[in-house]
Amino acid sequence: MVGATAPTSSIKQPRSLPSVDLMCAATRWYANNLQSNYPTPSPPSAAMHVSIKRSARSLTKEGVAPGPVEQVLRKADDFLASGRLAVAECLYQTVLATEPKHPQANYQLGRLAVLQGQVHSALPYFAAAKQFGKNGVPPAKDSNKLARLFKERRLPDAKNLATSLTRNFPGHGPSWHMLGLVSEAQGDLDAALAAMQTAVHLSATDPQLHANLGRMLMALGRLNEAEASYHQALTLKPGDVHAHINLGNLQHELSRFADAEASYQRALSIDPNNGLAHSNLGRTAHAQGRFKEAEPNFRRAVQCLPDNASLLSNLLFCQCLNGLMDADALFAAHREFSTKFEVPLRRLWPQHTNPHVPDRRLKIGFVSGDLRNHAAAFFIEPMFEALATDASLNLFAYANHPQADAVTQRLRRLVPQWQPVFALGDRALADTIRADGIDILVDLSGHSAHNRMLSFAHKPAPLQVGWMGYPGTTGLQALDYYLGDRFLLPPGKYDHLFTEKLVRLPAYAAFKPQADAPPVNDLPALHQGYVTFGSFNRPNKISREVIALWSAVLRAVPSAHMVLGGFPPEGQYNTVLAAFADEGIARERLHFHQKTNMRAYLELHHQVDICLDTFPYNGGITTMHALWMGVPTLTLAGHTVGGRMGAGIQGHVALGGFVAEDAAAFVQQGLHWAQQGPALASLRAGLRERFSGSALGQPALAGAGLVRALRLMWQRYCAGLPAASFEVRAHEMPGAK
Repeated sequence: MVGATAPTSSIKQPRSLPSVDLMCAATRWYANNLQSNYPTPSPPSAAMHVSIKRSARSLTKEGVAPGPVEQVLRKADDFLASGRLAVAECLYQTVLATEPKHPQANYQLGRLAVLQGQVHSALPYFAAAKQFGKNGVPPAKDSNKLARLFKERRLPDAKNLATSLTRNFPGHGPSWHMLGLVSEAQGDLDAALAAMQTAVHLSATDPQLHANLGRMLMALGRLNEAEASYHQALTLKPGDVHAHINLGNLQHELSRFADAEASYQRALSIDPNNGLAHSNLGRTAHAQGRFKEAEPNFRRAVQCLPDNASLLSNLLFCQCLNGLMDADALFAAHREFSTKFEVPLRRLWPQHTNPHVPDRRLKIGFVSGDLRNHAAAFFIEPMFEALATDASLNLFAYANHPQADAVTQRLRRLVPQWQPVFALGDRALADTIRADGIDILVDLSGHSAHNRMLSFAHKPAPLQVGWMGYPGTTGLQALDYYLGDRFLLPPGKYDHLFTEKLVRLPAYAAFKPQADAPPVNDLPALHQGYVTFGSFNRPNKISREVIALWSAVLRAVPSAHMVLGGFPPEGQYNTVLAAFADEGIARERLHFHQKTNMRAYLELHHQVDICLDTFPYNGGITTMHALWMGVPTLTLAGHTVGGRMGAGIQGHVALGGFVAEDAAAFVQQGLHWAQQGPALASLRAGLRERFSGSALGQPALAGAGLVRALRLMWQRYCAGLPAASFEVRAHEMPGAK
């Protein structure tokens, strides 16, 4: 299809053709000429004409017979649309051999170069297309129409018009800019990047283009290039608030927190009431465990932009982690989110027409920003594997993150219906889910990053369920259930802190250990002569209060050392060192390790006897990994879901002796276990077997429990009954050990 832009990741590799080999020399010859100062290529030599004629003859095998130029162009366009780039290039070059000034052939060769990431090579083709085709700029009415279509989010129409304008006016940078923005809004980041790169090269002094190019590069994970684009934008326009904010976001992504804070502060010096800058300043403090500093910034952001739901979600997530609010106040704060953003939408809730057939095959949808290399995926993947084998379910996934990786690809193979939705608005996503006929929609993000709470607030599915990814209630009436288990949420103790009804599974999720995990070693303390405590939690969970409690344990066991993993390079954890020093813990007792690959991370457990948990937001996946490596985790049980993760995990493996109810008990139990070398050694040797025998270690059992729960929810719905709490017990499931 002429003018269609496809992401490079979807391009098919052409078959090896004689014509391709013959045309390589021709292509190189044209490229050399086009990189000179000639306005158009010089005529090819007689030998080159012979090569091109041979190419044309061999192309007849592909169904391309010699004929009029327009016929050859149509065939070339067909090959381009199907991803046969080398064959298409041969045909376009054949046209240029006869008509070097042909605007369409020049234009399409420029597009081919852009698609293959060779933007500089594309520009001379575009220049030739501009010179010999339609000159100047598009009519104002067309540019205005394109801007209007984009503003109204009529993206397919906007894409068609933008493509037409770039084809007819290939030297017009603003049209390429709009094509890039429209492609980005449709989620086609590769096409967006190609268009934006062309716009930047055509209008190199426009700071907005450099800033937008940086944003797209960042979304694709090309951070070094993105940073260069942001700096160029700021060189051209030092007062660009959004460029400062986006540069700060990139620096945050690279864990350069001091640089990120400086960028956000520069943005605030220009616009003191910029809510995004305040929120991101809070996010950076939050990432370093400075929760008391983070919360005021999040509050200020909400004051600046009270109608921005994402900023209020950021505040709620911070409050879940910082432990400054009691459980009732935290629940009330989440209900305020509903009052502000959900209540106005309730009158628009649809009348669902899903067939009320209790035992039919169900469409189950999952919405998440973490379907990628993320800690949550360690829980998501084994559960998806279990669900994928159940013929009673038809699985859908709505992936709300621009980046995809190897984990994403593995998950995609498990879910037949997969759609990237990060470019869709909240209402558009809700409409998509409803059009798909989803029966039960499952949220895997809550108020954490990349959530779609407002889409859930539109109630696009008859039943909606919260599950992992967020440590507590969403506060929304639109969610009917929340999935947990009796160890995480003991019956009767936490029901009043949820708008959702609690459903207790055999295990709220399952964990699948690394297939190449190193073996469990002997207890290190037996040959080192001292106990080594450890933590592999994210640095932002390690607050001053956490360090104070850990230090109390280290003082109680004066010979003990501590391993801390997952840290940024040296010099970026001075705050943590200073906090330990304030508690009287010498530097030589602390051993920091940078974030590393999975194998090396697991091997670090060979140095650790006992892990110490964070609070009020416990570890989850880190505690699971530690158990598999034979290392129990001493945890402080809290009064929220996030504060009970550790207690819930230890409950599954019958390690109640590693659950402390208060700080004094935490220190006492740390001292006790430090003196129990033989018992620790025996426990270490048998932890894998113990874990494998628990519901957490049995994905098939946990998955069967979830399937049963979903069916019971649906049967209640079909019977006209309201949502109600219930429990699915392990002994009711087939395959339990």
